[in-house]
Amino acid sequence: MDVVVIGAGQAGLSAAFHLRRAGLEPDRDFVVLDHSPRAGGAWQFRWPSLTYGKVHGMYALPGMELTGADPTRPSSEVIGAYFDTYERTFDLRVHRPVDVTAVREGDGGRLLVETSEGVYATRALINATGTWDRPFWPRYQGQETFRGRQLHTSGYPGPEAFAGKRVIVVGGGASGTQHLMEIAEVAAATTWVTRREPVFREGPFGEAEGRAAVALVEERVRLGLPPQSVVSVTGLPLNDAIREARASGVLDRLPMFDRITPTGVAWDDGRTVDADVILWATGFRAAIDHLTPLRLREPGGGIRVEGTRAVRDERVHLVGYGPSASTIGANRAGRAAVTDIRRLLARETAAATV
Repeated sequence: MDVVVIGAGQAGLSAAFHLRRAGLEPDRDFVVLDHSPRAGGAWQFRWPSLTYGKVHGMYALPGMELTGADPTRPSSEVIGAYFDTYERTFDLRVHRPVDVTAVREGDGGRLLVETSEGVYATRALINATGTWDRPFWPRYQGQETFRGRQLHTSGYPGPEAFAGKRVIVVGGGASGTQHLMEIAEVAAATTWVTRREPVFREGPFGEAEGRAAVALVEERVRLGLPPQSVVSVTGLPLNDAIREARASGVLDRLPMFDRITPTGVAWDDGRTVDADVILWATGFRAAIDHLTPLRLREPGGGIRVEGTRAVRDERVHLVGYGPSASTIGANRAGRAAVTDIRRLLARETAAATV
């Protein structure tokens, strides 16, 4: 192949669209590999109570708008169906389910992509694996002694599972607050714990604010540090539901506990909270372990990129990574990666004919 695309979420499909538009043919010049069982990227795994109307922002894939969606339907269904239609409309021929285990240096300047359906030798790689497969679980003293249930956002089943339970929600992001507000309606008691004081954002969030937020994430990536999500630097938007939850005390936050006990959590000042469930809404990390053999990571732990190109290997592009980890950012990154890769392929072809 000329190009292998790993991942068929927003970023991967955007890249595949631009490869197709550049004249490359699926299964001849490029291939899209996706380990999920069906179309929809990470959206297909979202909890049922996250309806399309609650989604903060879903930017259309290039070339085809998402129109007429029912805001009361689960986002997993709406976006899954949209992605499926998109793949068929543009004949992207996504291979699934395919697991990519490693990417290594091959012969003749090619990369070897080792997968569950065989090995691909490619001139360039677009990595669009996102974060969903790497939920972040913090470690705390006594965690293994807790007699209740612990689960992560990635396994959140919806609020009904917490009826009559005492629940501690850990995490100050959008998912944590959404979980908390849902669970509070059915739980016996809820406690909200965050590492930092949550920042609630008043007023509109326009293009200038968006650029400033992306710039903060981009700076970390330029320095070779693990990227933060764009959401982590924008704060939580104040809407009517958030205001009501704050007024009712649901969003009264406690600082992070110091240890976990068999029956709940405890702080060094003597305060304790009993719980039946601890829900870790603590985010995700980039799913890039399969790139380890290429030694792309910097001492800071992240992969340094310029645009979308890995600084340590110009054949490798990361889309949906760091500053492009948003629906609109993923679209732009997919286009930019393909533009850069076309230059690389043209240069190599010209060199081979000399």
